[in-house]
Amino acid sequence: MRHVGIYAGPFPCHGSLMFGTVEISVWLLVLIVLFAAVTFASHFLFPSVRWFLRRRAEKLVAKLNERLERPIQPFKLARRTDMIQRLIYDPLVVEAVAQHARDTGVREDVAFEQARRYAREIVPAFSASAYFGIATRLAKWLSTRLFRVRLGHYDEAQLRAIDGDATIVFVMNHRSNMDYVLVTYLVAEQSALSYAVGEWARVWPLQQLIRAMGAYFIRRKSRNALYRRVLARYVQLATEAGVMQAVFPEGGLSLDGRVGTPRLGILSYIMTDRSPDARDVVFVPVALNYDRVIEDRILIEAGQKGERRFRGTIPSAIAFTARYIWRRITGKAHRFGYAAVSFGQPLSLTEFAAGRTDDPTADVGAELVRRIRKVMPVLPVPLVSTVLLDTEGPQTREALEAAVAERVTLLTERGAALHIARDDPGYTVEFALKHLLIRRLITEVDGMIEVAEGQAHLLGFYAASIETLFDAGAAETARETKAKPAPAT
Repeated sequence: MRHVGIYAGPFPCHGSLMFGTVEISVWLLVLIVLFAAVTFASHFLFPSVRWFLRRRAEKLVAKLNERLERPIQPFKLARRTDMIQRLIYDPLVVEAVAQHARDTGVREDVAFEQARRYAREIVPAFSASAYFGIATRLAKWLSTRLFRVRLGHYDEAQLRAIDGDATIVFVMNHRSNMDYVLVTYLVAEQSALSYAVGEWARVWPLQQLIRAMGAYFIRRKSRNALYRRVLARYVQLATEAGVMQAVFPEGGLSLDGRVGTPRLGILSYIMTDRSPDARDVVFVPVALNYDRVIEDRILIEAGQKGERRFRGTIPSAIAFTARYIWRRITGKAHRFGYAAVSFGQPLSLTEFAAGRTDDPTADVGAELVRRIRKVMPVLPVPLVSTVLLDTEGPQTREALEAAVAERVTLLTERGAALHIARDDPGYTVEFALKHLLIRRLITEVDGMIEVAEGQAHLLGFYAASIETLFDAGAAETARETKAKPAPAT
């Protein structure tokens, strides 16, 4: 075994100083040097690096807050470990831990560790540089490359009138996974949004990116009382701190194209256990619509099966993206039509619940869904799909243009959020037909246009998004189409 001689310096021996060497093994010397390096780094280097990065982050946030309409709240900037500790030691969570231990017969320390795991799963790790340096830029690039993005109904004065101290919660219909991207891009000048994201996104490396964007993961189907208490307290703490949020009251993607009835989970968390002097919560309805929902066939198939088990996977999404990028490079790809977002009339929770002694959650959810439907953007493909499904047999382009013009007049009178391409109903029809022909959802033979065999269900998916607008604001409609949905292929 190799040894190394080390000069040990003077040491006493029989009353006199002597000099000598100590021999140790090479592996022991390496181990000593390694321990010394780790000790030096942990006590001097790492704290200095962390301090440097923290200072840079604080300067970045300060600069961002100068241009944002609503500054990023300190709650959102807290260290993740500190937020986890604050959450699991919250009195209501501690009480839930004790109750869980009694109900299940486990020790309280075991129940507490379970609550800690839930907290680590839920709490995000927000990074301002990741959100504004990467996410918002990527959201803008992706939105504008895939769609012609348009802003529908938007009352700037109404939105600016919201109390600066209130917590804003954007309440949106859920048409596509692009919803996250589109809204992140459009409200980038407001503040950083906090989303609730389902378990589908808990895969590497998407999970880390989503956490850095300030989103938190939820188990939508969990009935575990302890888990739901931990989740509820996180949402409540964020709301009390003024964190701007975005929620989907439907609880999942629309399977038939309609704005569904609200599920009140996240909304109930926001509205319960509020102290009398808590800051106001202002819900802003947001309606999203597309000329093409990228996942439309997958969603329709799931709706026909009556279950939310999608055959789409992360690898298939990556493959779709790669094919689209290649088609863009070769000049064979086109954008998927228009994507539009409308903002409805804000709803103040304080004003809505004033004088009420009952739980207002269900009424708030119903009212928000009504306001979302009211400002749903009307785009070329949903509009033309509606006319095609309401017309018997083949028709000419001229007849189709006349029918669309009549619908445009009706919707204009009702104050709908119309987007007429180039303000020309004729071009709107041309634009929609082009996209429907590319996807082979319609046929055109000798100038006569009709729905392709077995594709009525896809046109119905798009027409359903605006059907309530033709019923003068009715809360619920179920427009019958003349063709029965064909099985998904």
